[in-house]
Amino acid sequence: MSGVYINKISKFLPNAPVSNEEMEAVLGKINDTESKARRIVLRNNGIKNRYYAIDAQGQFTHSNAELTYLAVQQLFDAHFSANDMEVLSCGTSTPDHLLPSHAAMVHGLLKNRPLELNSSSGVCCSGMNALKYGYLAVKSKSAKNAVCTGSERVSSWMIADRFTKEIENLKELEQQPIIAFKKDFLRWMLSDGAAAFLLEDQAKGPISLRIEWMESYSFAHELEACMYAGGDKLDDGSIKPWSDYPADEWLNQSVFALKQDVKVLNENILIKGVESMAAAMEKHGLTPDDIDYFLPHVSSHYFVDGLYQKFAEAGLEIAKDKWFMNLHKVGNVGSASIYLMLEELMNSGQLKSGDRILLSVPESGRFSYAYAYLKVC
Repeated sequence: MSGVYINKISKFLPNAPVSNEEMEAVLGKINDTESKARRIVLRNNGIKNRYYAIDAQGQFTHSNAELTYLAVQQLFDAHFSANDMEVLSCGTSTPDHLLPSHAAMVHGLLKNRPLELNSSSGVCCSGMNALKYGYLAVKSKSAKNAVCTGSERVSSWMIADRFTKEIENLKELEQQPIIAFKKDFLRWMLSDGAAAFLLEDQAKGPISLRIEWMESYSFAHELEACMYAGGDKLDDGSIKPWSDYPADEWLNQSVFALKQDVKVLNENILIKGVESMAAAMEKHGLTPDDIDYFLPHVSSHYFVDGLYQKFAEAGLEIAKDKWFMNLHKVGNVGSASIYLMLEELMNSGQLKSGDRILLSVPESGRFSYAYAYLKVC
């Protein structure tokens, strides 16, 4: 087996940062009415700025594939070119198309050479799944290098006109023209961007991060879906897919909107996070003392204190001064969030040889968790 090293990380965040007060002007007001949920959600999530692939005129400036391509482009230099790439592994929750795959669309923009491709679907863990594919390709010596990405262009799912037909339908039915909290909630949580890792079989450059191990856990066998799109949740917890709805209901019910069952989220996200992390640490003989930097992807600062407390109760207390997050600066960029955190840390100048980093990524889709343990070389 080969060693696997993250030798370079790059990112692309579109346009100027958008403040809390500017969000509704960019995304639009549904039914020309201010959201009652916006201030509450923003107060809890602690996000101050985020990025949207939307210009001042309300036009989309980049596709998801273009965001990813622009992040990947920044990996190339005199030592590694587009034609040196052997594997391209891309994760996203919000691909531009049902088909072809997201990785194929990014490859199409690169116009470099025949490559091995992998597209990882899902929610936030799709970025980690993309990383694991690249990690295993290099580790098994199937390839000497791999470019792995996480990206989102979720703003296109959140703009007000996506809900116009649903509002019109509610008015016709003489019901309150207000979209459900499960949809409105996510409009104030998510943002756009992309980042990329260059994995190679040798350490190169001033700083390299050796991937010691990766672990993933799903609890879908015992928990119902929490975050979903392209369908709607029924009373029994199952999801009726978009293809089972009459075509006129796709718009009238905003079937393709992202939705989150907040009750199911609050009941399970922290408990299963601690359970899965305990399993990963026990498997690899890791203790909190073996962690110098802890990078947890959290969707909201609302969860931070609770997560810390749950870890402490489980005997896994990681001192707060070891936690490294940038949620307040870049927003929740889903599958790209962990890439953006590690990019900032790696380029911060504060890492030194021997430092140990634990990445932690939860996904509320149907409760999956992914971990990676890195050492600075």
